[in-house]
Amino acid sequence: MLQATRSRLLMMCCMAVIASATASVRAQDENQGELERQRDVIYGRKYGTALTMDVMKPAEPRGLGVIFVVSGGWYSAHNAINQGFARPLLDRGYTVFAVVHGSQPKFTIPEIVEDLHQAVRFIRYNAKDYGIDPERIGISGLSAGGHLSLMQGTAGKPPADEPRNGDPVAGVSSRVQAVACFFPPTDFLNYGREGNVALGRGVLRNFRAPFDFHEFDRQANTFVPVTDDARLLEIGKEISPIYHVTSDDPPTLIIHGDADELVPIQQAERIIERLEEAGVPNKLVVKDGAGHGWPTIQADLELCADWFDKHLANKTSDEAEEEEEAAAAAQGN
Repeated sequence: MLQATRSRLLMMCCMAVIASATASVRAQDENQGELERQRDVIYGRKYGTALTMDVMKPAEPRGLGVIFVVSGGWYSAHNAINQGFARPLLDRGYTVFAVVHGSQPKFTIPEIVEDLHQAVRFIRYNAKDYGIDPERIGISGLSAGGHLSLMQGTAGKPPADEPRNGDPVAGVSSRVQAVACFFPPTDFLNYGREGNVALGRGVLRNFRAPFDFHEFDRQANTFVPVTDDARLLEIGKEISPIYHVTSDDPPTLIIHGDADELVPIQQAERIIERLEEAGVPNKLVVKDGAGHGWPTIQADLELCADWFDKHLANKTSDEAEEEEEAAAAAQGN
C-alpha cells in the first residue's frame, strides 16, 4: 500500500512538471487551425506493450517532420500530449509526431532511450507514407523530453547491420538532423556542480524509479538490480548526452531559465560548451528569472520553429543524406 501511494505521488509530481509549462499553451491552442490527426499509431512493441504516437499533419504540409517527445520526469502518457506545443510547427507546415515512450516507474531511462531510437527509425522508414523527407527530421521536448531529444541528437544510431528478427525498421538510422529543446538534464554525473551525481539522488531524489537500473542475469534468467557503484556510474554516463557529443551532431538549440532549481542551467551551459568545442552549430537562449517552465513559453516555441526553419527547411535532401553517410562512417571507425 505504501509503495502504491509513493508511486501515485511520483506520477503527480511528474505530471506537475509537464502541466506547469503547458497550461497556457493548451489554452492558447483551442480552436486554432485545421489539421489531420492520427491517434495511437503503433511505432513498436516491447514485452507485449504497444508503443504509440499521434501524428499531426497540417493543412498545407511542406514535407518536413519534427518529433515531439511527450515526457516529464521520464513519465509519458497519451493524455499528456499537448497539441499546443505542436501549433507553431503545424502553422509552418511541419508534420509533428507526438511520441509517447514506455513510462517510468515501469521502465528506466536506458529502456526509454531505446524507445526513442525505435520511434525515429519507424518514422524514417515510413517517411513516404507520412509525406516527409526521411533525411530531414527534427526533435523537440521539455525537461526529460529535452534530455531524450539531446540523446537522439548526440547518440542516434546508424542502421543495424543485422536487424533483429528481420525487422526492416531497424535497417534505417535513428539519427535526427536538428534539435530544439527546453531545460534538459545533460550530465547526471556533474549535476549542478562538479562531481555531484544525480542518479535519482539529491535534487532528483523524487525521480528514483527511472534510475532504478536492472540488467538481465542470464544465469539466473531474471532481471537483477544494478548495485555496483562503478556500473551505476557507467550507466549514468551512457544516459548523459554530454558524453556523446561529436562533431557530426545536428544543430542544437536549448532554451533554459537561469532560476531553474530542478534542472540547473549549468546543465545547458555544460553541453553548449562541449558542442561549441566540437564545432556543432548551437545556441543557448537564457530566460532571466525563469524556473522550470514559465507562463510565456508559447513565444519561445516560435524560436524552436525558427530553428527548424533554419536547419531543416533550408537544407537540401542531398546535403542531409551526405551528412548522414558521414556520420555513419564516423561511427564505424
